[in-house]
Amino acid sequence: MRRKLFTLIALLTFASFILAACGGTATQTPAAPTAASGAAAPTAAAAMAPTAAAAMAPTAAAAMAPTAAAAMAPTAAAAMAPTAAGAAPAAGGALAVGIVLPTKDETRWTQDEARFKEALDKAGYQVEILFSEKDSAKEKANVESLITKGIKVLILTPVDGTAAASTAAAARAAGVKVISYDRLIRDTDAVDYYVTFDSLAVGAQQAQYLVDKAGSAKGQPLYLYAGAASDNNAFIFFQGAWNVLQPKIADGTFVIKNSSEAIALQSKMELTRDEQAKIIAQVTTDWAPATAKTLAESNLTTATAADKGNVFILAPNDDTARAIGDTFAADKDVKTFLITGQDAAPASVQYIIDGKQSMTVFKDVRTLVADSISAAVALLQDKAPTAKGSYNNGKVDVPAIQSPVVTVDKANVKAALFDSGYYKTSDYTGL
Repeated sequence: MRRKLFTLIALLTFASFILAACGGTATQTPAAPTAASGAAAPTAAAAMAPTAAAAMAPTAAAAMAPTAAAAMAPTAAAAMAPTAAGAAPAAGGALAVGIVLPTKDETRWTQDEARFKEALDKAGYQVEILFSEKDSAKEKANVESLITKGIKVLILTPVDGTAAASTAAAARAAGVKVISYDRLIRDTDAVDYYVTFDSLAVGAQQAQYLVDKAGSAKGQPLYLYAGAASDNNAFIFFQGAWNVLQPKIADGTFVIKNSSEAIALQSKMELTRDEQAKIIAQVTTDWAPATAKTLAESNLTTATAADKGNVFILAPNDDTARAIGDTFAADKDVKTFLITGQDAAPASVQYIIDGKQSMTVFKDVRTLVADSISAAVALLQDKAPTAKGSYNNGKVDVPAIQSPVVTVDKANVKAALFDSGYYKTSDYTGL
């Protein structure tokens, strides 16, 4: 048994070097660690804190995705390294790690579940994955169930970042370390680490794509859409996008067509959270395709023919982008449209190949899963995972472990998603 334990520790140590190699270059890491502490303080360009005061606008160069060649996802072998995939069960058969994801209704989270299972099955580790069905009460019950099973580390993606504060506090009171996974748990000090993609860069890359395609013509129609108002990431994505779009709105390149609140604030680069909330309240999709479709239909019904034509659309993710894009495509007064997305959802990858969606921001879930479980393993060993910046959650600065993101459109979809081994070409047509 002792020999097996030493072997596991040696393999985990080796895996940490592999993961460090995958994310240590300047092009792949949004913020480099400081020499003083090993955890990077957020730079102004990376704009780590989600508050408008702490999050400065990224430059166009800093916001842009790395090239497809420089920023490719790690190889399947490296990303799925068994030693980075999980933690051994606690003594007595109790779970060492519990994972709670928000819903099975969104493609993004079923992708995460699949990647977690793939990694953990390879490693042979006992970890339970539960879903909260978009219900904070169910989320709390899930966590309580995992606590009774003896977990030492909780990996939690909150349904509602603020509502999850009490759940995280309950876990902390039970001696459980809490990793906030890709959505920040807010207004509590009971969060040990935040494992995420560079969320500001996601919004910035979406917006930069629209800016680059718009050119210098003035008066081009812009429709804004956002994620759920209960999701802190929706604010960070929108902030990253606004920082890039606002100068082009102010100079008349874009004209906002579907948000009076955004129009009222269009001369202001840095928005407070309350100001962002007012805009998001008007353009929220709640991450739901049906809601997105209904909102887009309403926007187009009230818009005049002059408000349509060649349209630019900021859509928050792939599932909503398809719903919004299909709605705009059905309007006879819409001649063309460019629309953003994120997550590289399989259906949207086919849409991009077919020319029905313009782009997506690829977030390699393999890397995030590996980072999350490597952090869990470190915490189980009473070690501090290496952070790459921090996010303020309204209570404390939470150390962050960030993964890079890549802009994908028809020009680089094959290199980014298929040559990297993320998807199989046999599952798609028209490549």
